[in-house]
Amino acid sequence: MLEINVASSHPYSVVIGSGALRKLPELLDGVVRVAVVYPTVLSAPAGTISALLQANGVQVLPLVVPEGELAKTPAVVAALWQALAAADFTRSDLVVGVGGGATTDVAGFAAASYLRGIPWVAVPTTVLGAVDAAVGGKTAIDLPEGKNLVGAFHEPRAALVDLELLRKLPEREVCSGLAEVAKAGLISDPAILRLILEDPDESRDVVSERFAELVARAVAVKSAVVAGDLTERTSLGTMVGREQLNYGHTMGHAIETYEHFRWRHGEAIAVGMVYAAELAAITSGLSAETVALHRDVLRLLSLPTSYSAAPYEALRALISRDKKTRGTTPRFVLLDQLQHPVVVSPTEDALNTAYQRIAL
Repeated sequence: MLEINVASSHPYSVVIGSGALRKLPELLDGVVRVAVVYPTVLSAPAGTISALLQANGVQVLPLVVPEGELAKTPAVVAALWQALAAADFTRSDLVVGVGGGATTDVAGFAAASYLRGIPWVAVPTTVLGAVDAAVGGKTAIDLPEGKNLVGAFHEPRAALVDLELLRKLPEREVCSGLAEVAKAGLISDPAILRLILEDPDESRDVVSERFAELVARAVAVKSAVVAGDLTERTSLGTMVGREQLNYGHTMGHAIETYEHFRWRHGEAIAVGMVYAAELAAITSGLSAETVALHRDVLRLLSLPTSYSAAPYEALRALISRDKKTRGTTPRFVLLDQLQHPVVVSPTEDALNTAYQRIAL
């Protein structure tokens, strides 16, 4: 079992390993009621968690939410608020989000906003949830106008990454989550890229030691970044704080929104990272070798590297709603060299040209 400490303003641990759920009773000090938020497809692990909680003397409130991005709506979070209120939840009680990134996002946002904040624990059941959504304290819901437009920073009491919960994931879902692992390698940790390039098959195998190391390294990258900049306030010039974790996300989120979230997050972010690399080649001379490395690593993870289904003008309008935009000026996290992110405001011509390069 590995514990990675997130040394932010409210320190907590990310526990990674088979059987990590056994740590849950240690997080119940003073807790009377626990709301377990989960989609129907995860009724079995949610039931196991509920039984563990009840065995430790707490009352359990099961709260079922839709699967995937359908959970991240104002209507769903309002229903969660009402259920917590009807069950007399107080600030000493706890919310446990069991599921992928969408479930932990909505569970965390409900916890962040109910009574102006009650504790919560993330139990990710997808690779994406384990390495991204469950770590770092970002919680959010979507609007029809865009992804994650309403949210709050609310760090969990802990994130329990039980690798046993990942064993039955479809390969496409595993690969989608590994896009965020590849991102961590591109912006920070060269060992991640080496591990993927050496053995991509083992990298995609959730029971392998290589996979466990990749998850741990990606969590360590995010934890270190978040500890230094929880609320994305330090990006200025070439000094990039938490915004570096948005590498590939500006175009990726635009694709997700245009596709009405039918694309998996990691698949859209993979294309977004290739777009960012092409944009960096245009704006700051990122080497052709590094651009090619993006494509090579992502293809080895069975992820897409091109996209042409949307007209550029539609994606450009969606980019304007990205949270990094200031006024009418889009801002992108790019690389001026491998593992060295910067924030850039590209020209309109550069934005368009980069899209033509990925629209193959």
